Amino acid sequence: MIDKIIPYGRQNITQEDINVVIAALQSNYLTQGPKILEFEKAFAEYVGSTYAVAVSNGTAALHLCALALDVKDGDKVITTPITFAASANCVRYCGGEVVFSDIDPDTYLLDIEKVKALLEASPKGTYKGIIPVDFAGRAVDLEAYRKLADQYGLWIIEDACHAPGGFFVDSYAESHNCGNSSFADLAIFSFHPVKHITCGEGGMVTTNDEVLYKKLLALRTHGITKNESEYTNSVNFANGLDTENSIYPAWYMEMQTLGFNYRLTDFQAALGTSQLQRADEGLVKRREIAAIYNEALREKSFIKGQSGVVEGHAYHLYVIEIEDRLGLYNYLRENNIFAQIHYIPCHLMPYYKQFGWAAGDMPNAEAYYKRCISLPMYPSLSDEEQQFVINKINEFFNK
Repeated sequence: MIDKIIPYGRQNITQEDINVVIAALQSNYLTQGPKILEFEKAFAEYVGSTYAVAVSNGTAALHLCALALDVKDGDKVITTPITFAASANCVRYCGGEVVFSDIDPDTYLLDIEKVKALLEASPKGTYKGIIPVDFAGRAVDLEAYRKLADQYGLWIIEDACHAPGGFFVDSYAESHNCGNSSFADLAIFSFHPVKHITCGEGGMVTTNDEVLYKKLLALRTHGITKNESEYTNSVNFANGLDTENSIYPAWYMEMQTLGFNYRLTDFQAALGTSQLQRADEGLVKRREIAAIYNEALREKSFIKGQSGVVEGHAYHLYVIEIEDRLGLYNYLRENNIFAQIHYIPCHLMPYYKQFGWAAGDMPNAEAYYKRCISLPMYPSLSDEEQQFVINKINEFFNK
């Protein structure tokens, strides 16, 4: 018996992480300082995007994406029901309409054939965008989605919160990192403690579009710009003078749109930059853990599905599907194994049911939900702890 709790996910904070946070706390800047840009540049390089914008959390990242793409009242946007609610909520924040589409039961990802059927059933222009999710760390084939989106004039936001370091291979045998924005207009990440990289809380938006990048920067900070080339008021007005003046004063700024305070602090950014340096190391360990789960469980009669070993998978989660999910969940908790369920289908949340969504609308997602359970998956999970988890699963089903 292992007497400590084994959670489904957890952060890994090293002494180096602590040191860089202390240094940031002792610097001249706690927020809006140099550590933000340092983190953004390092993260953009890591995923292979041109631009990155650090924000306060993944939900803020999604909201800013919807704002930057001008989602407005009545705009219909397609997403998956198997995701954290924020993937859909960002559309509602802007007054848009969320249209859920079912998952592929083998990959657990938004099923492109179901999306295609939705689009074909309505006149062009009915839908504005798609938010596919790299659920559990498995990369969506965004090349295929881009082709479909272009056919119908849609934008794409890739929710890559589960997948830093993940990738898919396109039709030309070229690998594309999750969030590199080769096919998506925007991509977002989360730095919550259970994610690959943590800032405590935090998020990032990546893009290759300079126009969207500049909109994100303004929206992140109240819609304010301090870029002189973008000012619309006169120099005289800025100086408070009636006489001619040719220089804007150093204090001047303009609020040009309605934005938000979605900034990240410098000490969070310092932690993120430090964590990023170990991202590949953590990814290797996650894939090793996944391979062990797969080998131990793949021939078990009680396994109805599992994440398996998949090229490019980032393994934020390792999911198995089993009958008597509640029984296993409770048995694992009795043995200090705190597995988790990802996710209750969004369309069956009371908030979304008020818009007409009901049981039976997403049969694949609903069948998945009845059987899914996420096993402990994090780089500091020891071999002994993982074997204990496997043993307890076998023990439960052998009773």
